[in-house]
Parts: sequence; structure tokens; C-alpha cells
Amino acid sequence: MSSSCTTFRPQPARQPRSLRHLLAGLALALGGMAAAQADEVSVAVAANFIAPMQKIATAFEQATGHKAVLSSGATGKFYAQIINGAPFQVLLAADDATPVRLESEGRTVAGSRFTYAVGQLVLWSAQPGYVDAEGQVLRTGDFAHIAIANPKLAPYGLAAQQTLDKLGVAARVQPRLVMGENIAQTYQFVASGNAQLGFVALSQVMEDGRIARGSAWRVPASLHEPIRQDAVLLAAGKDSAAARALLQYLRSDAARAVIRSYGYGI
Repeated sequence: MSSSCTTFRPQPARQPRSLRHLLAGLALALGGMAAAQADEVSVAVAANFIAPMQKIATAFEQATGHKAVLSSGATGKFYAQIINGAPFQVLLAADDATPVRLESEGRTVAGSRFTYAVGQLVLWSAQPGYVDAEGQVLRTGDFAHIAIANPKLAPYGLAAQQTLDKLGVAARVQPRLVMGENIAQTYQFVASGNAQLGFVALSQVMEDGRIARGSAWRVPASLHEPIRQDAVLLAAGKDSAAARALLQYLRSDAARAVIRSYGYGI
């Protein structure tokens, strides 16, 4: 007599349909909340600071989920754009005067301004050994062109002009001046060889704590006004959690380590 045996396997308990719908809805809601919390912030960045700011923006997004959308240019041009309605939410200026001016005009959030970096001006050439350690090349060099940023638009250009005046060589180099719209364009004039030397930001030529290419003279701070670079929350960003988070992150140890690595003071 044969017999057959049927094996019964317990089936996992199924959730009631109403509960499954509830859990699915909750997952969607939580996903929506996460998306709502992560936001973008529009940042106007002084041209000299774009390299460190790109690194900071990446770390900021990893730490907070917020994305910083960067625009680079001359601080003077950013001022003109802001007063004409450009929707920047944060300004990282190359000076402290422009944020103060915007603050006095009611275009910023009161109490949000602070100095995020102190800039260092250098006289630089892409040619090794061309610029000496004392900057005497300004008096003795047989150069055809020397580049500076527009002093009316770029604080580093103003510092360069003040340096030339203080050294008493402004009249000598005046016929040879090539003027960039901002410090980034000034750097390109020198890097390309269109100008044999020029005044740029240390951050543009420093890598791993040293001059990465060519030769440079670090201009003593006594030869020009301090290049205090201020950050400020603009009126367009007053309700932006991402904008406030970015300004807070700029004060963090992680951000300051990046800033120092590019030769800035804090």
C-alpha cells in the first residue's frame, strides 16, 4: 500500500492592504521631506577664491546634502549685478568694503557678515627664476608687460596699484600695464606668457603649501591695505536654510583647513 505525504511550508504573514498602503505613503512622505530639506544656494564667489571654494562646496554637499551653485567673477561686477536684481543668496567678496556697502543699502541680512579669509598678494611669473625674492624685478627687469586686475573692480588690483605707488615704481611700469577684468583673467595673462609677470592672489599659484610653478615674491602686507575678504547673506537668501548652512560651514574647522591650504589667513 502506497502512501503519499504533502509538506506544508508556512507562508509569511501578509500585511493588511491598508497597512501596506500606509507604509508606502510614509516612505514617499519621508523621501519628499528629505528632498525638501536638501536645497541649492546660489553663491557669488570672488575670482581669487574659486579654487578653494570648489573644494569646500563639495565637502559641504557631502556633509549637509545642500548644493552650492558657484559663480565666479570680480567683486565690483557682482555688486552691480546684485543691486540690479541678480538672485545671488550669498556673496563671498574679495574685500570687506563691498559687503559693508550692501549692508548699508539694506541688501543683506543684518548680522550675517564676517571675514572668511585674509588674502595674500604675490608678484608672479610663469618663468622660474624671473621674479626675485625681494621684488626688485619691478625696478630692474626688462619686461614688456606686467598684469594687474582692474583696481576699480578687483580688490587685488587695488592692492597691486597701492604696492606700485608705495614702491615708487608706478610711473615706470604704467606704459607696460595690462589690465585684467578680474584676478582670474590677470592670472591667465601671466600664465599664458602674454605678460612676463603680474600681481595675482597667492591662492592661484600655491599648491601643497608652495609655489607650484614659476617664481614669485610675496608682497609684504605693509605695502597695501589688508585684503580682508568678507562673506555675507544677501536679502535673496534670508529664507534659505542652505544659504545659512553654507555660511555656518565656512566657519568650520574643515573649511578653514582648506582656506589655509591655499595661503589665506583666517
